[in-house]
Amino acid sequence: MSHPHAPTNAYLFAGGGTGGHIYPALAIIEQLQALDPSAHCELLISDRPNDRTILDQHDLPFAPLPAKPFATRPKGLMRFISSWGPSVRQTREALRRLKQSHDRVILVAMGGFVAAPAARGARCEGVHVALVNLDAVPGKANELIARKADTIYTACDIDGHPEWQRVPPIVRASTIQHLDPHDARARFGLDPNTHTLLITGGSTGAQSLNRFMQLFTETHRDQLQGWQVIHQTGKQIDGTELEALRSAYRTIGIHAWVEHYIDDMGGAYAAADLGIGRCGAGTVAECWAAHLPSLFFPYPYHKDEHQLHNAKPLLRIEGAIACTDHVEPQGNLRAYGEILADLLTNPDRRDRMRAALESLGQPDGASRIAQALVNAESSSRT
Repeated sequence: MSHPHAPTNAYLFAGGGTGGHIYPALAIIEQLQALDPSAHCELLISDRPNDRTILDQHDLPFAPLPAKPFATRPKGLMRFISSWGPSVRQTREALRRLKQSHDRVILVAMGGFVAAPAARGARCEGVHVALVNLDAVPGKANELIARKADTIYTACDIDGHPEWQRVPPIVRASTIQHLDPHDARARFGLDPNTHTLLITGGSTGAQSLNRFMQLFTETHRDQLQGWQVIHQTGKQIDGTELEALRSAYRTIGIHAWVEHYIDDMGGAYAAADLGIGRCGAGTVAECWAAHLPSLFFPYPYHKDEHQLHNAKPLLRIEGAIACTDHVEPQGNLRAYGEILADLLTNPDRRDRMRAALESLGQPDGASRIAQALVNAESSSRT
């Protein structure tokens, strides 16, 4: 059926709970709208405040689903079960609305607990489901979605799933802006000519990294001389701890931008000479694209260690170093303090790491998926 006064194609993206599901969706949306300016895109996210914080900065319609993660403990299991039906129904309502005004609708499942009931709703409505797998070890939700998905794209090689279509990492063009490093540092009120260390635990931060860096600052002041810092702490740190971290940098004469959240990630990556952070799929892709030598601390509470697997392409070429997060700052300092000190004081080592990352090629997964989605639309009408 033709709708002459509305865009032809609508894409409903489902994924949330962390920026690791939302930012890749935004990357694909950027590319879709570049290919087809009339494309209509919406997002279904979780009801966690961080999701709204991210999307309030973008001119895109979105709605939270009541979906909750799968859990084995009774209370968590009940929350998962009780949220499933309402999440499926809300997705179906959104898809019916989009089908009334568009020639064809695709649901793009970005993985995680929001995507699973949304994909189920799409199957009930007879809507094409495209799954985008981001992690090297697919989660339970992605394994479930994959059983009935029409197309599957993966940013990692997946054992046991050779049929999944491999694409490069997915990065927003607006995140990797290839800014002049001097201009980028000035955006954060930093000295344009001073080496810059970027610390981020992902969109929600990482308390163990905050505390490790505070202790490192107190014990390795000499190695930090000649550096400045951009440090995203995450919102779980309270005002007292935030000020203590700022004070630690200030006490040793280090100029530091320390805030709960970085809005300008493109500027942060362009400013940085060395990174410290988690290694979720999004962070790994961004470090790849920015050619940023990095010290990765995989999230310590994942039994499958999928964050470590995400980083393997960078680890294999020695463009990054992986560390086991001991959580306690003293343990991390004993294990990795000297490694970080060497990276800070050894420019030749950083240069070798950066050159290795440059050899990986462009992480253009977003544009490839967007083109495939547009082609799927075209072929469906022929």
